[in-house]
Amino acid sequence: MTERSLTERKKDFDENYKRILDQIGEAALRSGRKPEEITLLAATKTVPVELINHGVAQGLTQIGENRVQELLDKYEALDRSRCGVQFIGQLQTNKVKYLTGRVDCIQSLDSVKLAREISRLAEKAGAVMDVLVEVNVGREENKGGIDPDGLYEFIDEVRRLPGLAVRGLMAIPPICSRREEAKRYFFRMAQYYVDIKGKSMDNVSMECLSMGMSSDFPEAVECGANLVRIGSSLFGPRAYRRPVEQGGNTVWQG
Repeated sequence: MTERSLTERKKDFDENYKRILDQIGEAALRSGRKPEEITLLAATKTVPVELINHGVAQGLTQIGENRVQELLDKYEALDRSRCGVQFIGQLQTNKVKYLTGRVDCIQSLDSVKLAREISRLAEKAGAVMDVLVEVNVGREENKGGIDPDGLYEFIDEVRRLPGLAVRGLMAIPPICSRREEAKRYFFRMAQYYVDIKGKSMDNVSMECLSMGMSSDFPEAVECGANLVRIGSSLFGPRAYRRPVEQGGNTVWQG
């Protein structure tokens, strides 16, 4: 990345950030809430550290990474003194060890096996890992997440594990061509969220309803989301990088 292109991307970010905050605020008011009740999490897949840290300097308080290796590559250079780090991608059990102690929350808990590994490693480290349960709200075969029919039973099982705290729900609804269609999924998620919150289960605090991305975050906020995950609308189109071996280490180029 040249200095000029980085400068341009920073300028684009500043404009996008202001516009998105305005949209979030307007959607929050339409839902009867205050703008400050909604958290903007910046989805930083493929985004260079220099641009992420610029965003943090402008006011970002949460970032989310999708890939464990990319998070590890960026981790030491991230301005973590002013910004929390969360994991928002699909997670294999053998990669959990790399996240313990590095992220504040894993948003993609979708199996008892994964929950047990998070619990084991967190307890070993004398820590508690916050998690969101990912819900396959559209019941899509090619997506991760808990089937809604088994959601309550799943939460009741994993909440009993030490070293793990259920803080809310996350979802990636199906791609919808119409606004009202997307809102049906978001309203459904909001109902699950409210229902579980009303059960007052130990070790379950419904603090976060994470849903809505670049294409649909205003609708998600209108329906009850209090955290939205925004990437391309904030940073611009993703520039996918490729792993290259250099001196026995993997670096990302592109």
